[in-house]
Amino acid sequence: MTTILGISAFYHDSAACLVRDGEIVAAAQEERFTRKKHDSEFPKHAVEYCLREAGIGVAELDYVGFYDKPLLKFERILENYLGVAPRGIKSFLTAMPVWLKEKLFTRDQIRRELGGYTGPMLFSEHHESHAASAFYPSPFAEAAVLTLDGVGEWATSSYGVGRGSSLDLLAELHYPHSLGMLYSAFTYYTGFKVNSGEYKVMGLAPYGEPRYVDLILEKLVQLREDGSFKLNMEYFNYLHGLTMTNGAFDRLFGGPPRQAESELTQREMDLAASIQVVTEEIMLNMARHVHRETGMENLCLAGGVALNCVGNGRLLREGPFKRLWIQPAAGDAGGALGVALTIYHKVLGNERHHRSEGDNMRGSYLGPAFSDDEIESFLKSVGAVSEKLPMPELIDRTARALADEKVVGWLQGRMEFGPRSLGGRSILGDPRSRKMQSIMNLKIKYRESFRPFAPSVLREHLAEYFELDVDSPYMLLVAPVQKSRRIAMSDDEQRLFGIAKLNVPRSDIPSVTHVDYSARIQTVHRETNPLYHALLERFHALTGCAVLVNTSFNVRGEPIVCTPRDAYLCFMRTEMEHLVLGPYLLDKTRQPALRDDLDWRTQYQLD
Repeated sequence: MTTILGISAFYHDSAACLVRDGEIVAAAQEERFTRKKHDSEFPKHAVEYCLREAGIGVAELDYVGFYDKPLLKFERILENYLGVAPRGIKSFLTAMPVWLKEKLFTRDQIRRELGGYTGPMLFSEHHESHAASAFYPSPFAEAAVLTLDGVGEWATSSYGVGRGSSLDLLAELHYPHSLGMLYSAFTYYTGFKVNSGEYKVMGLAPYGEPRYVDLILEKLVQLREDGSFKLNMEYFNYLHGLTMTNGAFDRLFGGPPRQAESELTQREMDLAASIQVVTEEIMLNMARHVHRETGMENLCLAGGVALNCVGNGRLLREGPFKRLWIQPAAGDAGGALGVALTIYHKVLGNERHHRSEGDNMRGSYLGPAFSDDEIESFLKSVGAVSEKLPMPELIDRTARALADEKVVGWLQGRMEFGPRSLGGRSILGDPRSRKMQSIMNLKIKYRESFRPFAPSVLREHLAEYFELDVDSPYMLLVAPVQKSRRIAMSDDEQRLFGIAKLNVPRSDIPSVTHVDYSARIQTVHRETNPLYHALLERFHALTGCAVLVNTSFNVRGEPIVCTPRDAYLCFMRTEMEHLVLGPYLLDKTRQPALRDDLDWRTQYQLD
């Protein structure tokens, strides 16, 4: 029996994963335990959870793996600063103390954090970890692999081929030419936070017109026949500064970056639409080149850019590959999984067993679960009023509340690994409601009104609602709503622009239909989440609708909830009407006032 702990840390989205004999036992991001969004510290609590789930101690680990190579990354950073000197001195002085004090000694720090672990420790290159996280859990015996992100050590994109237990990367695109950095530059320029606001840009894009595409391709990006590209660094500041763009970028697009939280204008919407189109074209160009070079029918994706589900949808519809599979934890968190699987399959040479139906991610339900007794103990400790119900009755009562346009918090089973809530830690609503999107954004999530919500749909009813004929269990594909469900726009409505488009219903499931008639789809399968599937079935029986609104169980600026305590606090501090914790149903109107001594600290007794 071989047990491997994979770790990603010290940049953003730290995580831990435990693999035993090639099977994924547990995986979780550190932010879910510390309640610090995108926590980059050593994943102490995630490691403790993984070991606890496996029933072992540190001494029983056979290997520990880290998801990138710090020394190689430090080499790139030094060469970068030397190449632009004397510019960049402020950025250099900001970065060096952290590297010289901590990051250069990652091996020693990991051993210390693990309480003196003395066993083998291996380091994988960043994009090798991404590639392994994409291929090894996939349903394919063999596949091409494409990784796309900001930057690892030197690589910003890579492609290769996986067959059985072997995985070989064939080519890389190197820093500073990076699709992730390009998209993040526009994220920064449109007033959102880099490394977390990119999905806001993607959601904003349908409100704009792609009027800047030609300008971007003329001035910023040089596309090449081999699928690669080159950025014109005269317009970017990330090589030597503390911002993504510079004055030349401002002049090109007619003004300074939007200030965070200020009013969104048509310019930001048009910029978002434009960079989204350019990103999709680059993704398609890369995929076509990879297909020509590898001859493979299947493609696996990972890296932060692989979370661009609009681009993924175009790859599926217009790309040359017959089948597509995307790692649900495609960003840096998934690197912890990738390095563990690299050690097991590539380093140790162990056989890989793929599943032709489904994959090896267990629905990505790889985080902590809580027993009925644990939930009951917590509810009693805070004086919460709840009903413990048999599961059929709980499902029926919850479905009826949803059909009455109530918003329900839902915590069941194991927590999801990755950025999407998939029916383990979700906020649910009725997609037929014309007011549900506004209610959820403004009264529950406390976030921007333009943000779309995703549908969960029973897999067996997928074709009735969406123009998609493949599984999408991880909410990583965008597809059009069926034409038969769309609502035609009047002449006056067609003349609307910008955020004014938001108030025009686009289909008979308006709360999950974006302004361009698209939706970011999660197909729900009985095999991976029988309870959530049962809830959707009951809602379908009551309403004739096989879809629910599914958004992550959190408020703006907070990570997705992990524990019953996290869920209860989110429930009490928002205008959510009901909360389901395991077999317990809570009604907001029956709850006592939230005690002042409760905070976001979880039962893990974090410092």
